Amino acid sequence: MSGQHILAIDQGTTSSRAMIFDQGGQCVASAQQEFRQIYPRDGWVEHDPEEIWQSVLNVCRQALQQAESQGITVAGIGITNQRETTLVWDRRDGKPLYNAIVWQDRRTAEFCAHLKNAGHEELVVTTTGLLIDPYFSATKLHWLLEHVDGARQKAEKGDLAFGTVDSYLLWRLTGGRVHATDATNAARTMLFDIHGQQWDEALLDLLQIPPAMLPEVKDSAADFGTTDPELFGQSLPIGGIAGDQQAAAIGQACLEPGMMKSTYGTGCFVLLNTGETACRSQNRLLTTVAYRIDGQPSYAIEGSIFVAGAAIQWLRDGLKLIDSADQVEGLAQGLESNRGVYLVPAFTGLGAPHWDPHARGAIFGLTRDTGVAEIARATLESVGYQTRDLLEAMKRDSDSGSKALRVDGGMVANNWFLQFLADLLEIPVERPRVTETTALGAAYLAGVQFGLYRSLTDIARHWQRDALFTPRLGQSERAALVAGWEKAVSWVLTDKG
Repeated sequence: MSGQHILAIDQGTTSSRAMIFDQGGQCVASAQQEFRQIYPRDGWVEHDPEEIWQSVLNVCRQALQQAESQGITVAGIGITNQRETTLVWDRRDGKPLYNAIVWQDRRTAEFCAHLKNAGHEELVVTTTGLLIDPYFSATKLHWLLEHVDGARQKAEKGDLAFGTVDSYLLWRLTGGRVHATDATNAARTMLFDIHGQQWDEALLDLLQIPPAMLPEVKDSAADFGTTDPELFGQSLPIGGIAGDQQAAAIGQACLEPGMMKSTYGTGCFVLLNTGETACRSQNRLLTTVAYRIDGQPSYAIEGSIFVAGAAIQWLRDGLKLIDSADQVEGLAQGLESNRGVYLVPAFTGLGAPHWDPHARGAIFGLTRDTGVAEIARATLESVGYQTRDLLEAMKRDSDSGSKALRVDGGMVANNWFLQFLADLLEIPVERPRVTETTALGAAYLAGVQFGLYRSLTDIARHWQRDALFTPRLGQSERAALVAGWEKAVSWVLTDKG
C-alpha cells in the first residue's frame, strides 16, 4: 500500500467527521461539520441528503489537507454511519427522491402496529433478530414508495436505488459505480436474514419492496471500489464499512463473547458480543450482526436508547439552560442529590426494552426550588438509568453478565456521569484513551482489508484504558434511585401492559 494511514468517514446523526488514523490507532488529522436537523411534523425527523454529502466531502478534504501538510499518505478509506436512516435515489442521475428519513423518525408507528396486529412480528424476529418498530429502515422505505409520487412505478422499473447512509455515500464516492452495503447495516433494515446472510424474499413481499432497489451485501472488510479521482485529487480504495455501533464495538476491541461496550452519542447503544451464536432475546432486545469477516458473521445482543447526548443538546439548544454541553458536569456535581427530580427523555418514543413509539418526554418531581442544576443532573442521570435498564435485560438473556463496560462517545468525557454509571450498574466502567472509537473501528476494518493488520483480533493489542470507574454507591441508595426512575417511566408509557 502507498501509506500506513486510514481515512475514516464517520457520518453521524448530527455531524459528519473525517479522522485519519495511524496503524497504532492514533488520530493524526480530523475535521467535523454539523448539518441541519429537519422536523416537518411531530415525531418526524429528516436530513437533506445533499447536506450530508457536502459535509462528508468537506471534512474529508480538510483532513486530507492536514495529512498532506504532515507528509502523511493515506492507504484508503473506511466508512461508518448512522444506521437505519433511509434514502432512495434515482439510478440515472443520483438525485434523492426525498429527504433522508432518520432512524429517530416515528412516522410509520401506525403501520408497524398494523403489521404486529396482523401477526407478522414472529417472522421479523426469527429472520432479522429485530422487532417491528419505526426505528428500522423497512417501514421507512415502504412509506417512501407509498407517499412519493411515482416512486413505486420507478422502483418496479428498476430506476430507484435504496440504501442506508453508507450505501448512499459509497454511491457518491465511487461516482455511481458501486451500490453496496455491509452485513452490519443490512442487518438493521428489517429486510435481511441474519442467519442465511441474504435479503429475505418473504419480508420483501410483505412490505412490497422490489428487490432491484437493494444494494449488494458484502463483508465488513471488503473491496468496496475506489473513489472518483476528481473528489480528492487521487483515487482511494474503500476497504471497510460498518454501522456506527458495530464500528464502535470493533474500535473498543470487544471481539470476544461476553465483552460489552456502550456508545454515548445522540443516542446510546449497548452491544454484547455473543460470537458465532445468534442469541434470541427474551427481553425485547435485538439480535444483530456485530461484523462479518471472510463470510463468517459474528453476532451481538443490542439495546438501543434513542436519546442520550441529544438530551444534553436539548438543554443547550431547546431550553437554552446551558451555553455548552460540558457545563452539565459541574452543575450535576454541585448537588448532593437529585432532589427527587427525574427526566424521562422519550422525545421520539422509548427504545429498548420498552419499544413504545408513542411515549413522550416528561420531567417529574419539580418543586419551587428546582433549578437549572437539578434539571441538568436529571438529564445526565436519565442516560445512566436507561443504560441500567438495558444491562438488566441483557443479564436475563445471557448466561453470565459482563464483568465490565467499555464506554465511548462524546458524553464519556464527563467523569461525574461515568462514576454515576458505575454506581448504577454495579460493574467497573472503562474509558479508552481513544474515545472516538466509531471512526477507529471503521479504520481498523479497512486496515484488515488493506493488509495493515493480520486479522481483526490483531487490533486488540492497540486498545488502552484511560480511566477506570468502580462502584461505590450503597445498595439502599441505589435501590431508592432506581425505584424513582421506574415510577417515572411507568407514567410516560402508553402501553401499560
